[in-house]
Amino acid sequence: MDGAMTLLHRRLTKDELNHLIAGSPIEPTRLNDAHRSSLSTRFRAVSVPGHRRLDAWSVERAGRSGDEFRWSPSTARRALGNASLRRMALQPLSIRDAVRDELGDQMLRAVSGYSRSGSLSHWLASAPHPVIGVVTAEAVNWATQLHEIAQWLETPWTIPTSDAYYDVATARTTLRARRDLVVRNDDSRIVLRVRSGSPGKSAGPGLRADLTIEALADHDGVAPARFIGLWPEAGVCLSVDGTMTDLRSGARDLVHTAVAQRRRGNVIAA
Repeated sequence: MDGAMTLLHRRLTKDELNHLIAGSPIEPTRLNDAHRSSLSTRFRAVSVPGHRRLDAWSVERAGRSGDEFRWSPSTARRALGNASLRRMALQPLSIRDAVRDELGDQMLRAVSGYSRSGSLSHWLASAPHPVIGVVTAEAVNWATQLHEIAQWLETPWTIPTSDAYYDVATARTTLRARRDLVVRNDDSRIVLRVRSGSPGKSAGPGLRADLTIEALADHDGVAPARFIGLWPEAGVCLSVDGTMTDLRSGARDLVHTAVAQRRRGNVIAA
């Protein structure tokens, strides 16, 4: 064992959040080629006929399939809200104006033929005006909430241009970790993820999965010093540390989720 697994539970306040960031471990943990190869071998042992995609939500649901993804005001708000805040970092804009500019650019991309079928741009371009109004309101609310959290932070932060993705070599598996804010603290990084509602009993394994994927996606395999999940509606934040124990636990949960998915697929096929 490399030490006990970490899962810290705190109230979501400015002081508590900055304390979690300032108190994160100093020494970074690094995944090497042997770790990546081992994970790839374990996923190859859980073969699937097509391509497999796993994330924290998959782990939290123990591999149970949910409704097929489709664009809606609630599923579009995060992508639009985060992109709008990145605009605000480059030019002086209100949140509402930034959201409207982002919506305009997304729809222009579709009209110009630069978006693929099924993309957010493609869906927005075909949505009726009332739906666009709801999308705008949802995106403004999301951006406002994330902006308020960002303003609490006492250390430099950025909004990533995308989530973290990692393709497991020769295993037809893609892993995805959500990330909404990245904070730099000395030589380490802390990743923050925002979720709606309140955390369930499986929120800890979900955060560890995100932590592991974030480390795998890093070019040098360096794990975040701490991965923090925020649930503003519940006023709660949870965090896990980038220790080797938590990284291994996250990898095991991802593989177990793949096994659970395959078993359910076999039952359906039978």
